[in-house]
Amino acid sequence: MSDGRLPVRRRWIGWTVGVLLSLLLIAIGWVTVRGIGAVNDLQQVAKGATQLKESIASGDLDGAQPIARSIARNAASADDLTSDFVWQAFAAVPLLGPNFRAVSEIADIADDVSTDALAPLLDVASGLDLASLGFSAGAIDLAPFAAIEQPLGTASTALSAAQVQARRIDADATLPPLADAIGQLRTAVTQAATAVGSLHGAAVLLPTMLGGEGPRNYVLAMQNNAELRSSGGIVGSIALLHAENGRISLQTQASTRDFPPLDTSLPLSESTIALFEDRPGRYLQNITSIPDFAEAGETIAARWTGRFGGTVDGVIAVDAVVAKHLMAVTGDLTFGPFTATADNVTDILLSEIYAAVPDPAVQDEIFAQAAGALFNAALSGGNPKALLGALADSAAEGRIRIWSAHAEEESLLASSALGGTIPKDGPDGTYVGVLINDSTGGKMDFYTRATIASAIGTCQGLPTTQVRVTWTNTAPADAATSLPTYVTADGFYGVPAGSTRTLIAIYGPTGATPSHVDQDGKEPGVQTAVLDGRSVIQHEVTLAPGESTTVTVEFQGTGAGERLTEVLHTPLIEAPDTPREALDCTS
Repeated sequence: MSDGRLPVRRRWIGWTVGVLLSLLLIAIGWVTVRGIGAVNDLQQVAKGATQLKESIASGDLDGAQPIARSIARNAASADDLTSDFVWQAFAAVPLLGPNFRAVSEIADIADDVSTDALAPLLDVASGLDLASLGFSAGAIDLAPFAAIEQPLGTASTALSAAQVQARRIDADATLPPLADAIGQLRTAVTQAATAVGSLHGAAVLLPTMLGGEGPRNYVLAMQNNAELRSSGGIVGSIALLHAENGRISLQTQASTRDFPPLDTSLPLSESTIALFEDRPGRYLQNITSIPDFAEAGETIAARWTGRFGGTVDGVIAVDAVVAKHLMAVTGDLTFGPFTATADNVTDILLSEIYAAVPDPAVQDEIFAQAAGALFNAALSGGNPKALLGALADSAAEGRIRIWSAHAEEESLLASSALGGTIPKDGPDGTYVGVLINDSTGGKMDFYTRATIASAIGTCQGLPTTQVRVTWTNTAPADAATSLPTYVTADGFYGVPAGSTRTLIAIYGPTGATPSHVDQDGKEPGVQTAVLDGRSVIQHEVTLAPGESTTVTVEFQGTGAGERLTEVLHTPLIEAPDTPREALDCTS
């Protein structure tokens, strides 16, 4: 007979299940309370960051200090609330876990930035006149930069690490509101890292590059994006800048007409010759086809000294869109028959001038006037902080590239976006790129548009990185007759008037090899090259007005399939869409 009690084994199981359920409920309550507290702390961090930005911008450093301390407390609290073993246990749960990990990583980033970046930045702010950034009467006071270099370096290192950590968060695995927050975090950290990194680079380089230890001469090459080259555009005009004790002056302006083609090419790398033959070494206009600006800058300097003699300490290349950014600060400018604003200067320089001024020689004069007017306005009439912001925006878009003839400076430049070199793949990220070069011979790229999509994953059991470029000619249907012949090239180079002919080169991760190549599903002939250990596939495509084409390249092997893959590209007049898509294996 039974006494009504459960067998010992069943009672033991019941007690165990009950205890586990109780512990689970306690754990859920624990992480819920701590999660609410962490979210509240992070909201306070975001609010404080906005207040801090406003305080620093207004020069209220006394008010900035308590805000920074409050940010640090809230960030440390959020980090503490999301780092205990219970929270980390929930982070390991399938499906739900990525959300816990993301909140923990956001809190960790906030704590690191507030601890390692905010304090040094406030030290810098107190040591530099925020109203002028040392800029006065056309000169930059170089003395403060030595004092601010170290704290800026500390802050830049912290922000760069935070940028990498933010990129590593798997936002795709989180709930939509959290994914949006991660996107905002990435944007904010990237902007801060770019700005502080640029300031740190300036603090290191400006004292010598602006003539603090002796006069310097720089060639300024202005690129025209209406005729694309790898670095942005064809060299349209060129000038010599002189820097001495922080004061910059425009010395000599020249036209590409002053640089006739050379009978014998200057030395070029094997990769450049494989992609573009010897044209960059013979024609000044084509030097910016060279993918690596370290090579391009040295070649531009050689052309200048070959024509004018003297010593060149470096080369600065800017494209026409930089004028738009700068004029948002300097205001309207008048040159030739035009009155330009920030809204219309790109249209004037890259399109309207060719219809209004048919003579190429007169066009060159107007381009020189525009460059001189913008240079003088930037040095004498702009708000220094706003000018710095405009230059930082231009640099972030790849529209400013600098090469130095001095080895130590060039080493620093080459490791930054300003150097225009092909970056190295590493644990913090893998790079692929798209280089676009016009071969129409006119100025038809004013009408071209691009979408550059990337995808990573596995195809045929191998890690795969896919790059897909859609290239479109948006010129009007009657472009052959409605556009100036200087714009269409009028068939001079074998391209029907109104059509575009473009070289589209795609390079993959270091060590990966192309596994599939096609254009609109077909496999046309291509050029191949190796660029600093990277396989390059180059298509030549011709499009009539209104036509579009899609070029796809898949890379497999070493470096392929990496989640932290960044796409670099030639700066276009209108920035291309760069979506990250799901991998659709075509190989």
